Amino acid sequence: ILIHQPHMGGLSGQATDIDIHAREILRMRDITNQLLSKHSGQKLDKVEKDVERDFIMNAQQAKEYGIIDDIIYKTR
Repeated sequence: ILIHQPHMGGLSGQATDIDIHAREILRMRDITNQLLSKHSGQKLDKVEKDVERDFIMNAQQAKEYGIIDDIIYKTR
């Protein structure tokens, strides 16, 4: 499982257009962080820190973080 902040990609154009897109990315980041905090049970400041860079978790770590409810194991 990977969590990270929104990303702008190869944005180009007028400075005002870039500013508009940057503000929208920041708004989306704040909303996403709040939702992740609310639904995972993690504190908002922890979520903000964790998504600052790519944050990779295995299934067990994602369950402990609160991102997933269960791990499904395939039985043979």
